[in-house]
Amino acid sequence: MRRMLPILLCALVLGSPLQAQNKSAKDKKARLEREIAILDQQLKENGSKTKSANTALKLTRRKINARKGLVAESDRQIEGLDISIRKQNRRLDSLQARYDSISTRYDRLVRTAYKNRDSRIWYMYLLSSGSLTQGMHRYGYLRKMARGLNTQALEIKDTRSRIEEEKAALEKLREEARALRSTRVGELDQLRKDEASSQQLVASLNKDKARYQKELASKRKQVEALSREMNKMVQKSSSKPKTEVDVKLSGQFASNKGRLPWPADGPVVDAFGQHNHPVYKNVKMPFNNGVNIALSKDSSVKAVFDGTVSNVVVIPGYNQCILVQHGGYFTFYCKLASVNVKAGDKVRTGQVLGRVDTIAGETQLHFELWEGRKPQNPELWLR
Repeated sequence: MRRMLPILLCALVLGSPLQAQNKSAKDKKARLEREIAILDQQLKENGSKTKSANTALKLTRRKINARKGLVAESDRQIEGLDISIRKQNRRLDSLQARYDSISTRYDRLVRTAYKNRDSRIWYMYLLSSGSLTQGMHRYGYLRKMARGLNTQALEIKDTRSRIEEEKAALEKLREEARALRSTRVGELDQLRKDEASSQQLVASLNKDKARYQKELASKRKQVEALSREMNKMVQKSSSKPKTEVDVKLSGQFASNKGRLPWPADGPVVDAFGQHNHPVYKNVKMPFNNGVNIALSKDSSVKAVFDGTVSNVVVIPGYNQCILVQHGGYFTFYCKLASVNVKAGDKVRTGQVLGRVDTIAGETQLHFELWEGRKPQNPELWLR
């Protein structure tokens, strides 16, 4: 029992971080798989409604990134399992060596006992003692040998049992590694298909450049109209006298930079800022004042912080939009099918503001975050 105590303590100390690591890896894989499922649905919707190669390329490339992340995570898990298997093999080898050693000792004891199995020999051995002290010593030796036989037998049984347990654990690890390798092969196969699809979309865009540049010009007008409307609303809200409550709320909002909850759960398919077209490298895309988050149909959209609804407006290409003021900061939620709030309503962090809309085959939330009249990169503010 004393020999087992350090082993148990070691298992407890090492097992906890390992379990946490395994949970983290599983959570990451689940998130990536969820992202891929959302993007697959978006691609399906896009293909059946707008057949926009530009949108499809954007979604496919985002899916490729998620798929690569999934493969990389599988690689890390496989590597971890291989390390565990090697450690398990070493433990098994150590136990087997111990089993062989004690078995050899036991065999020697059994052979000695067998040679002298006649009880009369033992009696003669005791009775031939030269003195009482020598007799007591001989009796002690015989008792010790008998106890040794019993102890060795029990230890052999215990070690054999532990070897079987370790073998079962090793086989479980091997099965898990085999299943994971099989999954990884499927992931790589799907990744190759996604990359082939991406190349076909690039070829399609190159073939009909004039058409897609026209679409891009239309998109640019929508973005500029949204930006003008946002600026107008922010300017109007910012011109109002600041109260003590506004100042306090601004400070609380700013102190939560990097820790704000996401307004909805999905992958970012359009990042903040100025970007070049994914195919026409010399063509700049409209400046994105926020991020576009791909979502499942009818997903809830939630407030990222306490505040007051400043405006609810409808903007072409973006459907219903909600502007929430947080002191000197603003959050903007667009492409909503329905809204649950109205101008003047107080909202709390995590409160459902509305549900996302599907517009031209895209189920995406457009989310912006402004400090006064200056747009911020939401990904730097959201956890």
